[in-house]
Amino acid sequence: MKLKEILVGLEGLKAKGNLDIEIKGISSNSKEIEEGYVFVAIKGFATDGHKYIENAIEAGATAIIIQEGCNLKEIKVPAETTIVMAKDTREALAICSSNFYGNPSRKFKLIGVTGTKGKTTTTFMIKEILEKAGKKVGLIGTIATYINGKKLKDSDRTTPESCELQQIFSKMVEEGVEVVVMEVSSQSLKLHRVDGCEFDIVLFTNFSEDHISPNEHPDMEDYFNSKAKLFEMCKTGIVNTDDLKGVKMVKLFPNNNITTYGIDNFANVVARDITITNSYVDFKVKLTDRNERVKTGIPGRFSVYNSLAAICVAQKLGIPGEKIKEALLEVRVPGRSELVDNKLEIPIMIDYAHSPESLQNILQAVKSYTRGRVISVFGCGGDRDTSKRPIMGEISGRIADFTFITSDNPRTEDPQAIVNEIEEGIKKTKGKYSVVVDRTEAIKKAIKMATKRDIVVLAGKGHEPYQEINGVKHSFDERIIVRKLIEEMK
Repeated sequence: MKLKEILVGLEGLKAKGNLDIEIKGISSNSKEIEEGYVFVAIKGFATDGHKYIENAIEAGATAIIIQEGCNLKEIKVPAETTIVMAKDTREALAICSSNFYGNPSRKFKLIGVTGTKGKTTTTFMIKEILEKAGKKVGLIGTIATYINGKKLKDSDRTTPESCELQQIFSKMVEEGVEVVVMEVSSQSLKLHRVDGCEFDIVLFTNFSEDHISPNEHPDMEDYFNSKAKLFEMCKTGIVNTDDLKGVKMVKLFPNNNITTYGIDNFANVVARDITITNSYVDFKVKLTDRNERVKTGIPGRFSVYNSLAAICVAQKLGIPGEKIKEALLEVRVPGRSELVDNKLEIPIMIDYAHSPESLQNILQAVKSYTRGRVISVFGCGGDRDTSKRPIMGEISGRIADFTFITSDNPRTEDPQAIVNEIEEGIKKTKGKYSVVVDRTEAIKKAIKMATKRDIVVLAGKGHEPYQEINGVKHSFDERIIVRKLIEEMK
């Protein structure tokens, strides 16, 4: 593809050199550059891509795209190399990548899901419904990328960088994918990763404080406005009106075709007569032309909201009610309120909760519907924020009926030192607890303690199948461990 074709859609460009040259690839990473590539220099949080222009040219880049305002005197470019100056090289990377891969998002239906919580579960629910209806589905999100039911790769971020994203889209087109469901983070919207994507449906789950830091969002207003950009990219939307910012989103886009869902407030799709137990939720909702009872094996009130969001998407795509019901009953999300089926029939939940807020949320949620005790098993990661350790200890001590403080990716730190810091927090409460540094042993003790009326919450690892110790990731899949321990107990 010629460089001038790759640049289509970008405004205010300044160029020096030949725009008719043939381009074989595109990247913002100088280490990925090969002969005939275009290198896009991005000024990141940690490093400035403009410093690697010479490396990219040595590797074979025949064109470079630079940021308007950069110091041209510092950039040494051979006369035969084409230089393009863009107002924003992040936007340029996204648009150029989309063009280079043939604008793949135009060749399938693209569903974008944003919000503070619930993105992962909601996308998995949508995926399950669509697959149950016989659709070929792609999924991109926090856990992994899937194409037609097969995992392509684990994810290192919620929404990939634009060049990688368009490459994945292109592969999905090759595999005949009909619908792609994607988690769209606020960062990806703010940093132009999804520019060039053509969304068919966008969805807003909820909004609460998160991602406020120098390298993310300076304040809540910036965080919300970043998410709102998704609704600027697509006229067809779905919004949770039980969330205050969801109501604001509807008002911000009066000309959009927005379907609302909720439990407490007026909405187009409403859940009624809700039952929540420690192993499922069920509720009544209007599917097509009549009220139906829907059940899903992911317990918690939030699961009702996620189910409603998925139902709204499914109905817009014309999926029959029976397929929706079947899929929601069967869906499981790796590491998100994931119940592990076991022969003792004890409710054992694996959840990714690894921050004070997420631990509090999951423990309060299970506490609200569990008839017996809540048994919490958690630790804190090494080489990470140490201030949260006593806070999380205090949270578990206050909410759970019993807590096992244990190890969770100690990395280069002493596991005992980490649990000692957690213990300082739990001592401030009247909560009963035990310190068991070996995580497998802690899980074993928790299961032995539990009855069918209780619930064991294994918090922190979620979908991670490893325990990281001194730079080595040791195999540690809690699903396998739970089943093995129960076999031994029987």
